[in-house]
Amino acid sequence: MITLYGFGPGFGLPEISPFVTKTEVQLKMAGLAYRKERAMPPASPKGQLPYIEDEGEKIADSTFIRAHIERKYGFDFDAGLERELRAQAWAFERMIEHHVYWALVGARWVDPGNFAKGPAHFFDGAPADKREQLRENAQFRVAENYLLSGLGRHAPDDDVDLALRSVLALSVQLGNKPYLMGEKPCGVDATAFGALAGILTPFFASKLRERVETFGNLTAYVERMMRQYYPDFSWDSVREPEAA
Repeated sequence: MITLYGFGPGFGLPEISPFVTKTEVQLKMAGLAYRKERAMPPASPKGQLPYIEDEGEKIADSTFIRAHIERKYGFDFDAGLERELRAQAWAFERMIEHHVYWALVGARWVDPGNFAKGPAHFFDGAPADKREQLRENAQFRVAENYLLSGLGRHAPDDDVDLALRSVLALSVQLGNKPYLMGEKPCGVDATAFGALAGILTPFFASKLRERVETFGNLTAYVERMMRQYYPDFSWDSVREPEAA
């Protein structure tokens, strides 16, 4: 059986990491049996989560895990899509992972209040005399990467404006369809769901979340995907208190 290593539930989500969520949803799409274990990035062959272990083989990075599933198990995540649509799906996936994702990172890690409420707790188990320094070092590294991504070079409102152009592209692509590329979910839906759910969780307050919530088709899409792939997770109950 495949073992998926991730962070686990938190932040009002069934899985903290958008990339682990992507891989978990793709495992569900492929109908593959798996078990899930908690891990931290240093345990991974590439120093990042997710990674899987499949019959003694360790594969890290969600894109390479997808390729492994397709190659070993013969599952085509984009079955039914013509060549042009496959290319579009890949382009949207790159946009999500290299633009929308970094907007999420900024909202979680760079915003002081959200960092204290969320990621700072990753270090609660560290020795007391090292805990704060580890938190500061981690936040600095993430902020540095946010800067290198390009979004971090702009003023807070400007970076949200840029991210929203990509979110708008996703909204236009989705339109009135149930899934991004048509009537059936495909590989890019797992990627989009992970990132959008990570932004929309009410656990974190941010201008990014407020503006993404104005895209009704995207919020409905996330709720639909949540019901389909995490039916036992009470997403509605997570969202209701703030709306009350």
